[in-house]
Amino acid sequence: MSETTTPAEAQEIEATEEYGTATLAGVELRVKSQLHWRPSHMRALRGSDFETWAAGVLHEDDVETFIDLDATFGEIFQFVSDAAEAVGEPVGKSTARARSSRTTRKR
Repeated sequence: MSETTTPAEAQEIEATEEYGTATLAGVELRVKSQLHWRPSHMRALRGSDFETWAAGVLHEDDVETFIDLDATFGEIFQFVSDAAEAVGEPVGKSTARARSSRTTRKR
């Protein structure tokens, strides 16, 4: 929350953001819609900087819990996959159109 945002405004902003949930080590955590993920969050995820990723995509009340759980890489990777599916499409899946399997030839 910035210094110019009132608590009421912060609540309204939070209410309009869409969250999905995923479970890590038996604890349910809230994850922002992928529409709210920034490229820097994806870079952090690809670089295994899970704390930065969590700070960017988890509900602010869940970030410390994520860190405190000190999950294994396997648990984190499963959580990231589950979280991505809960709020959009799986991480790494392209939204680009599939290429035609038929080759074309100039005449």
